[in-house]
Parts: sequence; structure tokens; C-alpha cells
Amino acid sequence: MIRACLRLCLALVACFATLTHAQAPDRIVFGTNWLAEAEHGGYYQALAEGTYRKYGLDVVLKMGGPQINPLQLLAADQLDVAMGDDLQTLGAIDQGLPITTIGATFQKNPTVIIAHPGVKSLSDLKAKPIAIGAASNTTFWPWLKQKYGFTDDQKRPYGFSVQPFLADPNLSQQGFVTSEPFSIEKGGIKPVVFLLADLGYPPYSESLVVKRSTLAKRADALKRFLRASAEGWKSYLANPAPAFALIKRDNPEMTDALIRQAIGKLKAYGIALSGDATTLGLGTMTDARWKLFFDTMVADGLYPKTLDYKTAYDLRFVRAMPMNFQ
Repeated sequence: MIRACLRLCLALVACFATLTHAQAPDRIVFGTNWLAEAEHGGYYQALAEGTYRKYGLDVVLKMGGPQINPLQLLAADQLDVAMGDDLQTLGAIDQGLPITTIGATFQKNPTVIIAHPGVKSLSDLKAKPIAIGAASNTTFWPWLKQKYGFTDDQKRPYGFSVQPFLADPNLSQQGFVTSEPFSIEKGGIKPVVFLLADLGYPPYSESLVVKRSTLAKRADALKRFLRASAEGWKSYLANPAPAFALIKRDNPEMTDALIRQAIGKLKAYGIALSGDATTLGLGTMTDARWKLFFDTMVADGLYPKTLDYKTAYDLRFVRAMPMNFQ
């Protein structure tokens, strides 16, 4: 009888351990491209509302910053998912880095060039000083050079502050439509804002990039991560309040006013929800859009037409996404 009881107890312990292991959430380390901000809100919303946990995930958000390269951290296995830029991803593919894109946060890239009142078009800025960050040398700046004839001698260092712009009426600068124009207006100037996406700059933005080896080994967890993130973004755009505390915890410089106006800009410009996302759901990508992007880059002389751009993305998860994530 004692031996039978012991065997039963051991069996129950083993069963409990198996169930516990099976129910343990899958850990995903996700690196963003900047300090916590409104533009990352859907991911913070999914954390705040327990959406990732609902999908069996333990998601860790690691902030980026001016000296942090998420793709390098991804290549070094310090991240499972990196928030990337499509131009940088193509460059990495061209160099043989085994990565791919599984989803896109934004249908429109929120990058803008900000000028002083009186500037009528982006072409007016040719040969004039523009403050540009170092990372932009591999993203939109080559496109501007090809499209508008800008030259490297126009570039001025961008220290992620609007103070030089406010002090120099001849200086233009880069920014996000959701951020810097608001700060400049608070400084007393109503700027002229050029959204590059509306002028033909074609890539998705804040793309979700993974190593192909991770995709092969952890496809189910990545699929759940993409679904939970889309659900978080849908909730965030409807009512962003749950994400506020987490964003401000990670980045105390963020204020409710800055976050709220940024969400207003995301909606007004259709940054997250426009184009294919209105019918296919948040986070979606398409073959046609990637081809347009690649063809534009080839036409502008930024990449060779022989580059196998289709290895830069994988549509299997976005095609399986519920269409109610809109």
C-alpha cells in the first residue's frame, strides 16, 4: 500500500511538472528602435493589458536609443525580435545577414523633414543646411539625394534636439511627424512639415525583424507575438490610457500631452492604419508593396536589381492574421 501511494504521488508530481512546463510562457525579447514613446504604444498596451500573457508569451521590451543598433543586437542573439528599418534590412540582406521581416508596425514611415515658414516644397531645401542623424545615412538620406539632388555637404549633425532649429532660421531638420513638430510649435514656430511617405518614400516603418534561424525554431511563438501585438495596437488606437504609465516609466521625459498629440498624428496621417491595413489588418505587409519599395530603390540607384529582395520578408504570419485587427 505504501509503495502504491508513493508511486501515485510520484506520478502526480511528474504530471504537475509536465503541465507547469507546458504552460510556461514563451519568452520573447523585443528591441525597439528608440526610447519609449507613443510610436511604440501598441506594444506597451499589449503588456499593460496582459495581451501577451493571454497568448502564452513573456515579452520583454528593450528600449533603443541614439547609440543602439537593434539589428546588430539581433545578429548577436541579444534580441529575438528587432524593430527594424526596411532600407537597413535590405542592406543587411545584401551583406549576407540571415534576417527577415515578419510584420510592419506602420504602413507609412513617419519620417519628416521640417523647415521654417516660407518654404514651399522639399526641393527648396536643395543646397541648404539640414540636420540629419547618423542612422539616417542608411535610411532616407540616400533616397533624398537621389530624388531631390541633395548632397552630403548640406548635412549638419542632428543631436535629437530642436533647439538648433529654433535658433537658426536657415536650418531644416529631420524628425517624426508625431514628435518634433509638436516640440517646435511649443518653441514658438509653426514649422513646414514634409512627410516623406506622402512624397513617395515607400518603405514600411518599425518593421519586425527576426533571424531566419529563430523563425525556423520558434515560428509558433513569433506568430502569437505578431497577433498579440496587433491586438495591442488596435486597443491602443481606441484607448491609449493603459500604455501611458509603462511608456512614462521607461522614459520619464514623455508626457501625457506629447503622447496624446502623437496618437492624434498617427491617426490623422494614417501612419499605422491606412492602405492595405484597412482591409488586411494592423501589422500587415504585401508582396506588391515590397516590390514597389524594391523597384523604387533600384530606380534610385540604391540597390542592384539582382538583389534577392524577397528574402527580406516572410508573409506567412500576416496572411494568417485575423482581419478584425483594424
